[in-house]
Amino acid sequence: MLRTIKLGSTNLDVPVIAVGCMRINSLDKAEAKQFVKTALDLGANFFDHADIYGGGTCEEIFAEAIGMNDDVREKVILQSKCGIRKGMYDFSKDYILESVEGILKRLQTDYLDVLLLHRPDALAEPEEVGEAFDKLHSSGKVRHFGVSNHKPLQIKLLKKAVKQPLVANQLQLSLTNATMISSGINANMENDRALDRDGGVLDYCRLHDITIQTWSPLQHGFFAGVFLNNDKFPELNQKIDKLAEKYQVNNTTIAIAWLLRHPAKMQVVIGTTNTGRLKDCCRAGNVHLTREEWYELYRAAGNTLP
Repeated sequence: MLRTIKLGSTNLDVPVIAVGCMRINSLDKAEAKQFVKTALDLGANFFDHADIYGGGTCEEIFAEAIGMNDDVREKVILQSKCGIRKGMYDFSKDYILESVEGILKRLQTDYLDVLLLHRPDALAEPEEVGEAFDKLHSSGKVRHFGVSNHKPLQIKLLKKAVKQPLVANQLQLSLTNATMISSGINANMENDRALDRDGGVLDYCRLHDITIQTWSPLQHGFFAGVFLNNDKFPELNQKIDKLAEKYQVNNTTIAIAWLLRHPAKMQVVIGTTNTGRLKDCCRAGNVHLTREEWYELYRAAGNTLP
C-alpha cells in the first residue's frame, strides 16, 4: 500500500502520490473508470482537480468514473483549485464562492477536502479571500485550504486576513526544474544558480508546516516535454537507468523517488492517464535513494555544486 504523510498542519493522512485529473477528459468512459479504479487499488486516493481543467469537464468525468456516492466519498480525498479565469486571475470573494459551488456540483459532492488558490492574483484583497474562506469553512463546504504557485510573502499577505491554516502549496518541481533547491545549495555564491526566484519558498513551507505538492515532476521547462528518454539529457537518463536497474524498477519510478527523498516530505502530483505509468509512480513510495544517489542525479540533471 502506498505510504502516507500528514497534509500540512492537519491530522489528514494523504498518500505521497496525488493523482492529477488535468487530462482525464482524454479518456473514454471505460478508460476513465479503469484509471480511477487502478489509482484506488494502489492506495492513491487523493485526486487533484481545478475548475479550469477541461473547462470543468474533468471534474464531471471523474465523478462519473468513480461512481460518486456517500460510500465512495468517504474513501477519497478531493482537492480542487480556483482563481484562473480567461485572461486574468480572480481571488474576489464572489468568484471564489461561485467557483466552489460549480466544483461541488461537477464532482457530485457536498464538500472539498482541500481548496487551493491556483495562481497569485495581483488584485487580491486578503480580506475578501478571508471572508470567502470563512464562509466555505463554516458551511462545511471546504475543510482545508492552501495555495498554488505562491511565494512566501504572498502567503504572508493572505494570512493577514485568512484564519484557516494554509496547508499546501502546489509548485513546479522536478530534477530539471529545481530552482527552489538550487538557490539554497548555492547560497552566498556569485553564480546564476544562487538567484532566488522563489523567495525561499522551500524553507518557508517547511518552517510553517505547508506541504509542497510538486506538479510536472517529469517535465523540463514549462511543459517543454518529459526529460525521461530525452536525447537532451543523456547523462541524466544514463544515471536514472542505472539506478532503475539497481532497484529493479522503471525510470519513472526513480525520477519520482528523487522528489520523495527530500526531507520536506513532499506530495507528488502526477498528471498521467496511463495506468502503467501510474503504477510506476506509486512504486516510488517504496524506493529510498541514498544521499549519494540523490546528489548524483541532481548533478546529472545539470545542477552544479559550488
